[in-house]
Amino acid sequence: MAYTKIHAITATVSKAVDYICNPDKTDEGILISSYGCSPETAAYDFKFALSKTSQSDKNKAYHLIQSFLPGEVSYKEAHQIGVELADKLLEGRYSYVVTTHIDRGHVHNHIIFCAADNINHEKYHDCKKTYYNIRNMSDDLCRKHELSVIIPGEKPLSEKGAARGKTYKEWQAGKNGSSWKEQLKADIDEAIKNAATYEDCIDLLRAKGYEIKGETIVTEGGSGGENSHKFISFRPLDRERFVRGSAKSLGAEYTKERIKERIEEKTLAKDKKRVPFPTRKKPVVKDYSKKNLIDTTGDKFMQSPGLKHWADIQNLKIAAASYSQAGSIAELEQQIAAKSTLAKTARESLVETEHRLKDFGQVLKYAEQYKTNRIYHIRYQKSKDKDRYLRQHETELILHDGAENMLKRLGIDTKNLDIEKLRSDYNALCSKKQALQKTYKSAEKEAADLNRKLDNLNQYLDHNLEQQPADKKIGKNTQSL
Repeated sequence: MAYTKIHAITATVSKAVDYICNPDKTDEGILISSYGCSPETAAYDFKFALSKTSQSDKNKAYHLIQSFLPGEVSYKEAHQIGVELADKLLEGRYSYVVTTHIDRGHVHNHIIFCAADNINHEKYHDCKKTYYNIRNMSDDLCRKHELSVIIPGEKPLSEKGAARGKTYKEWQAGKNGSSWKEQLKADIDEAIKNAATYEDCIDLLRAKGYEIKGETIVTEGGSGGENSHKFISFRPLDRERFVRGSAKSLGAEYTKERIKERIEEKTLAKDKKRVPFPTRKKPVVKDYSKKNLIDTTGDKFMQSPGLKHWADIQNLKIAAASYSQAGSIAELEQQIAAKSTLAKTARESLVETEHRLKDFGQVLKYAEQYKTNRIYHIRYQKSKDKDRYLRQHETELILHDGAENMLKRLGIDTKNLDIEKLRSDYNALCSKKQALQKTYKSAEKEAADLNRKLDNLNQYLDHNLEQQPADKKIGKNTQSL
């Protein structure tokens, strides 16, 4: 689990970089990485990029901090995650320095990046949207490295260093709608939608198989009897414990008071919209192929024939919808293989393109830096008083020499630099990346949908085969011999 925060640097970049590069905090400088600059020359590199922008705000750089739970991640892996976050966020357009501090109770990364990008010379826009984007990227990387994920709305790190987070499996279950709490909330929402009164809602939930207690709402100064608990509580069929309908457990929309209010608000809204001769709406056809089969092997289903009958009908609808859209199981397997191959190929090309963009961005940045400051190098060589000229133009000369050295290391001929050609090639790569991202996401989603349909069919067919009487199975086996 990682907690992130970001703030702007408006004063001295060099002091901020010196602080995060402290050898005592970074394992003697081992846990330091940079892009588009070096830690020693970051202040000069940032200043050059800022000189190219037309925007006048005072932000020179941004300082992003990424903190991890104590003992959850190694120093090396934490640093790798920090570099991956910087690359994912800045997309090879902004110069940055990443360091990992190991001197405190918990490992944390510091990322300082220039406020102006090296490609289009635009300022980084820091707002709530970009902060949430950073947090989501950090969470994605935590899942990739199998770390826990922060639950939104809860304090990430407590005074004791403990935190409440979701493991990757729990997060994935919630995302796919298979988490039992997510399912409970979905069932409550559906009951509210179909209920005319609060009591109807409770009855509908009980009909779905939920055990409910504490549902009575106590009026001010009154008594609600034996069911007058502070919170309503629900217990699904396959769970041992109840879960409270409280803001902490399910969310503020699922307290008994709020459930009642939601039903009343819905009824009031309907009354306001009522017309003398309302048009009949077409019935909403549910897409059962998007649902997962209901597991009917639990004791509750065995003890309740009515509930088991309802679940069997639902499973039949789900299996039928999956089969009707698939054509056949063999055809479905072929479609899955094709979409999976497409997703894998697009992903591999996307990763390769992102690496090329990162390298290209660095070349473009140093090429422009070299061209701009080349005149100062030429004048320095011709100067009669080199010491005086150096004092007057030290920054420009450092930038020139640094850019020249980096371009040589990257195998670029400085005599034939064509910045416009470099920029055109870079933009073409950006367009290719966007197209690959779209293809990859689409193919991955389609493959997941097809896999779910195949799982539904296989589970349904296997379940029905297991439920056949023993004598029928024997008869079938005898006939095939």
